[in-house]
Amino acid sequence: MEHSNHLFRFNASMFKLPKSAKLRSFGVYLSGALYAIGFWSIVDAAIFSKTVNASDVHVTFVDWIPFICSSLGMLIVNSIEKSNLFVDSNNSFLSSGSGTNAWAARVILFCGFSLLAGGLAGSFMVLILKFLLKHYTFPTLGMGVSNIICNGCIMLSCVVLWLSQNIEDEYSYSLAL
Repeated sequence: MEHSNHLFRFNASMFKLPKSAKLRSFGVYLSGALYAIGFWSIVDAAIFSKTVNASDVHVTFVDWIPFICSSLGMLIVNSIEKSNLFVDSNNSFLSSGSGTNAWAARVILFCGFSLLAGGLAGSFMVLILKFLLKHYTFPTLGMGVSNIICNGCIMLSCVVLWLSQNIEDEYSYSLAL
Protein backbone atom coordinates (compact mmCIF):
# COMPACT_ATOMS: atom_id res chain seq x y z
CA MET A 1 0.00 0.00 0.00
CA GLU A 2 1.34 3.38 -1.01
CA HIS A 3 2.04 5.89 1.75
CA SER A 4 0.98 9.46 1.01
CA ASN A 5 1.65 12.73 2.79
CA HIS A 6 -2.04 13.61 3.02
CA LEU A 7 -3.61 14.12 6.41
CA PHE A 8 -6.96 12.64 5.43
CA ARG A 9 -7.81 9.63 3.32
CA PHE A 10 -10.00 11.66 0.96
CA ASN A 11 -8.48 13.94 -1.62
CA ALA A 12 -9.77 17.51 -1.96
CA SER A 13 -10.41 16.95 -5.67
CA MET A 14 -13.32 14.66 -4.71
CA PHE A 15 -15.25 17.64 -3.42
CA LYS A 16 -15.06 19.94 -6.43
CA LEU A 17 -18.17 22.01 -6.95
CA PRO A 18 -19.93 22.02 -10.32
CA LYS A 19 -19.13 24.84 -12.71
CA SER A 20 -22.19 27.01 -13.14
CA ALA A 21 -22.69 30.78 -13.25
CA LYS A 22 -26.36 30.40 -12.29
CA LEU A 23 -25.51 28.31 -9.24
CA ARG A 24 -22.93 30.88 -8.23
CA SER A 25 -25.42 33.75 -8.57
CA PHE A 26 -28.08 31.83 -6.66
CA GLY A 27 -25.61 31.16 -3.84
CA VAL A 28 -24.64 34.82 -3.59
CA TYR A 29 -28.28 35.93 -3.49
CA LEU A 30 -29.18 33.24 -0.97
CA SER A 31 -26.28 34.32 1.21
CA GLY A 32 -27.43 37.93 1.08
CA ALA A 33 -30.98 36.92 1.98
CA LEU A 34 -29.75 34.88 4.95
CA TYR A 35 -27.62 37.78 6.19
CA ALA A 36 -30.55 40.18 5.79
CA ILE A 37 -32.82 37.84 7.77
CA GLY A 38 -30.21 37.62 10.52
CA PHE A 39 -29.60 41.36 10.62
CA TRP A 40 -33.30 42.16 10.64
CA SER A 41 -33.83 39.65 13.44
CA ILE A 42 -31.51 41.49 15.81
CA VAL A 43 -32.75 44.93 14.70
CA ASP A 44 -36.35 43.81 15.23
CA ALA A 45 -35.48 42.61 18.74
CA ALA A 46 -33.81 45.95 19.51
CA ILE A 47 -36.82 47.92 18.23
CA PHE A 48 -39.20 45.68 20.17
CA SER A 49 -37.07 46.12 23.26
CA LYS A 50 -37.25 49.91 23.22
CA THR A 51 -40.86 50.43 22.06
CA VAL A 52 -43.26 47.57 22.81
CA ASN A 53 -41.52 45.59 25.56
CA ALA A 54 -43.23 46.02 28.92
CA SER A 55 -40.53 44.31 30.99
CA ASP A 56 -37.35 45.72 32.49
CA VAL A 57 -35.15 43.69 30.11
CA HIS A 58 -33.88 45.48 27.02
CA VAL A 59 -31.45 44.80 24.21
CA THR A 60 -28.12 46.30 25.20
CA PHE A 61 -24.61 46.29 23.76
CA VAL A 62 -24.05 42.83 25.27
CA ASP A 63 -26.72 41.48 22.93
CA TRP A 64 -24.95 43.00 19.91
CA ILE A 65 -21.50 41.51 20.69
CA PRO A 66 -22.30 38.06 19.20
CA PHE A 67 -23.62 39.77 16.04
CA ILE A 68 -20.43 41.80 15.74
CA CYS A 69 -18.26 38.69 16.21
CA SER A 70 -20.26 36.75 13.62
CA SER A 71 -20.10 39.59 11.10
CA LEU A 72 -16.33 39.96 11.56
CA GLY A 73 -15.94 36.19 11.19
CA MET A 74 -17.96 36.27 7.98
CA LEU A 75 -15.80 39.08 6.64
CA ILE A 76 -12.59 37.20 7.45
CA VAL A 77 -13.75 33.83 6.10
CA ASN A 78 -14.98 35.27 2.82
CA SER A 79 -11.79 37.25 2.24
CA ILE A 80 -9.80 33.99 1.91
CA GLU A 81 -9.62 32.34 -1.49
CA LYS A 82 -10.01 28.58 -1.51
CA SER A 83 -7.00 28.18 -3.81
CA ASN A 84 -4.74 29.66 -1.11
CA LEU A 85 -5.61 26.83 1.29
CA PHE A 86 -4.20 23.99 -0.79
CA VAL A 87 -0.53 23.57 -1.59
CA ASP A 88 0.85 20.88 -3.83
CA SER A 89 3.16 18.84 -1.64
CA ASN A 90 5.53 18.23 -4.58
CA ASN A 91 6.03 21.95 -5.25
CA SER A 92 6.07 23.20 -1.66
CA PHE A 93 9.85 22.99 -1.43
CA LEU A 94 10.42 24.57 -4.83
CA SER A 95 8.55 27.77 -4.10
CA SER A 96 9.43 28.93 -0.62
CA GLY A 97 6.44 31.23 -0.15
CA SER A 98 3.58 28.89 -1.10
CA GLY A 99 3.74 26.75 2.03
CA THR A 100 3.86 29.82 4.26
CA ASN A 101 0.94 31.43 2.43
CA ALA A 102 -1.18 28.29 2.75
CA TRP A 103 -0.36 28.01 6.44
CA ALA A 104 -1.23 31.68 7.04
CA ALA A 105 -4.46 31.36 5.05
CA ARG A 106 -5.46 28.33 7.13
CA VAL A 107 -4.76 30.17 10.39
CA ILE A 108 -6.76 33.19 9.25
CA LEU A 109 -9.61 30.94 8.10
CA PHE A 110 -9.56 29.22 11.51
CA CYS A 111 -9.76 32.60 13.23
CA GLY A 112 -12.72 33.57 11.06
CA PHE A 113 -14.60 30.37 11.78
CA SER A 114 -13.73 30.77 15.46
CA LEU A 115 -15.33 34.21 15.45
CA LEU A 116 -18.41 32.75 13.76
CA ALA A 117 -18.64 29.93 16.29
CA GLY A 118 -17.97 32.35 19.14
CA GLY A 119 -20.78 34.59 17.92
CA LEU A 120 -23.23 31.70 17.83
CA ALA A 121 -22.08 30.39 21.21
CA GLY A 122 -22.25 33.92 22.61
CA SER A 123 -25.84 34.29 21.49
CA PHE A 124 -26.70 31.05 23.31
CA MET A 125 -24.95 32.35 26.42
CA VAL A 126 -26.88 35.63 26.25
CA LEU A 127 -30.12 33.66 25.97
CA ILE A 128 -29.24 31.43 28.91
CA LEU A 129 -27.74 34.03 31.26
CA LYS A 130 -30.00 36.95 30.48
CA PHE A 131 -33.34 35.30 29.81
CA LEU A 132 -33.58 31.64 30.84
CA LEU A 133 -31.91 31.82 34.27
CA LYS A 134 -34.22 34.66 35.26
CA HIS A 135 -37.28 32.71 34.06
CA TYR A 136 -38.56 35.24 31.53
CA THR A 137 -41.32 34.10 29.19
CA PHE A 138 -42.31 35.12 25.70
CA PRO A 139 -42.34 37.81 24.29
CA THR A 140 -39.34 38.90 26.41
CA LEU A 141 -37.64 35.55 25.78
CA GLY A 142 -38.11 36.18 22.07
CA MET A 143 -35.33 38.78 22.15
CA GLY A 144 -32.83 36.07 23.11
CA VAL A 145 -34.20 33.69 20.50
CA SER A 146 -33.89 36.46 17.89
CA ASN A 147 -30.20 36.75 18.79
CA ILE A 148 -29.68 33.04 18.12
CA ILE A 149 -31.60 33.28 14.83
CA CYS A 150 -29.45 36.25 13.86
CA ASN A 151 -26.14 34.51 14.45
CA GLY A 152 -27.30 31.21 12.96
CA CYS A 153 -28.39 32.96 9.76
CA ILE A 154 -25.09 34.82 9.56
CA MET A 155 -23.16 31.56 9.96
CA LEU A 156 -25.22 29.87 7.23
CA SER A 157 -24.83 32.96 5.06
CA CYS A 158 -21.06 32.79 5.46
CA VAL A 159 -20.87 29.14 4.47
CA VAL A 160 -23.16 29.61 1.44
CA LEU A 161 -21.22 32.68 0.28
CA TRP A 162 -17.83 30.98 0.67
CA LEU A 163 -18.97 27.96 -1.28
CA SER A 164 -20.62 30.00 -4.01
CA GLN A 165 -17.66 32.35 -4.39
CA ASN A 166 -15.40 29.40 -4.99
CA ILE A 167 -17.54 27.94 -7.77
CA GLU A 168 -15.80 28.51 -11.05
CA ASP A 169 -18.03 29.33 -13.97
CA GLU A 170 -17.51 27.82 -17.42
CA TYR A 171 -15.74 30.88 -18.77
CA SER A 172 -13.25 31.49 -15.98
CA TYR A 173 -9.63 30.60 -16.49
CA SER A 174 -6.47 30.82 -14.49
CA LEU A 175 -3.37 32.73 -15.53
CA ALA A 176 -0.72 30.73 -13.72
CA LEU A 177 2.81 30.31 -14.96
